[in-house]
Amino acid sequence: MTISKNVEKALNSQLNSELYSAYLYLSIAADMEAKSYTGMAHWFKLQAKEEVEHAMKFYNFILDRGGKVELLSIEKPKTEWQNPLEAFQDAYEHEKKVTSLIYKLVELAQNEKDYATLEMLQWFVKEQVEEEAQTQLILEHLKMVGDSKNGILMIDHSLSKRGEE
Repeated sequence: MTISKNVEKALNSQLNSELYSAYLYLSIAADMEAKSYTGMAHWFKLQAKEEVEHAMKFYNFILDRGGKVELLSIEKPKTEWQNPLEAFQDAYEHEKKVTSLIYKLVELAQNEKDYATLEMLQWFVKEQVEEEAQTQLILEHLKMVGDSKNGILMIDHSLSKRGEE
């Protein structure tokens, strides 16, 4: 069964959102690097890479279902954050927005009785739970240490240990 035009359009839009996420996280990484938070920059670069992988899941799925991939313009993200707390607040808010977009896709697939898309989206539903939880935990740690340079540097160091998943 080929994909409906409504679902195809929505999946292409989500592919764009995933690529925007990669742009946003690369932008945060560059700003953190410029501020000598190399661990946070490392963490955000890995996030950006993961977002490109998410985009490719949508890309491949659209093609596998006989749809047409349409690459849309990617919005320019913000380029500077006052501090790591602001960067992680923005990242957390962004992940919550992505979650709501995934849920809207699930609703569309349910309404269209597109069971293949529903099945594929279940991976993203679970992934978003992890993405939000991980980002929120770092955000909460940054709130706990407040303006403590030692605390921020400890968090930065711990984020440098993140491996490729």
